[in-house]
Amino acid sequence: MFDLVLHAVPFFVAFVALEAASFYFLPDDDEVGYELRDTRTSITMGIGNAVIGIGWKLVVLITYTAVYMMSPFHLSASSPLTWIALFVADDFVYYWFHRTHHTIRVFWASHVVHHSSERYNLSTAVRQTWTPFTSLPFWLPLAFLGFAPWMILLQQAISLVYQFFIHTERVGKLWRPIEFVMNTPSHHRVHHGSNAQYLDRNYGGILIVWDRLFGTFEPEGERVRYGLTKNIHTYNPLRVATHEYAAIWRDLRSADTWRARLGYTFKGPGWSPNPEPGVL
Repeated sequence: MFDLVLHAVPFFVAFVALEAASFYFLPDDDEVGYELRDTRTSITMGIGNAVIGIGWKLVVLITYTAVYMMSPFHLSASSPLTWIALFVADDFVYYWFHRTHHTIRVFWASHVVHHSSERYNLSTAVRQTWTPFTSLPFWLPLAFLGFAPWMILLQQAISLVYQFFIHTERVGKLWRPIEFVMNTPSHHRVHHGSNAQYLDRNYGGILIVWDRLFGTFEPEGERVRYGLTKNIHTYNPLRVATHEYAAIWRDLRSADTWRARLGYTFKGPGWSPNPEPGVL
């Protein structure tokens, strides 16, 4: 099975090297740049994700195929309209996948890996989860709608490759029509910000129109502070991969009601059964 992401890895490596060199030769005090330990951790997380993905992609393919075979119709891969429809549908699904992985804690435990760096560069793009299993249900409707499994996987790969290039501080705001429609480095910097006004904003994959439609868009204004609201201060890949699962487990052990247990698992990150006054 052709995997676009794996074929793109040499280009990822080359662009990371070029971006790192640009910080060395053209430093900018307003940009955080690279740090060796942070970059090493991001690359290690990416390698781990790729290794786990070898087996997991097979499970995904089998599941998509089973649902596709139950579909009453199959869309033609030779029709340009099918690919246009898939592009829009995949990006719509990605928006909701991404949004729920910020607002449901057990999903956030997987996705938080990607936000755990206090730096923002092309190496941050490959800082990916070692527990990708929560993504499976979101794309199943596309298989039932008649999109062939290989087409879905290919479009997912196209989206991931596109998103690699928006993880950079070296590109400012683009032409306004592009900024209005597309997810850009400026929009995605906001998404990685821990500033109060930037939290839970700009979930888009390739397009930013879903954020504009569903009220989660925020333009880049004040300087972005990258990372988490409570940073984990570690370069240990295993801890990066598991720290939020461990935190959920600690909260579940301390909970004395089922309401609290369910809340710690399915409410948003930071939820508490006894919130401070004025905090939901």
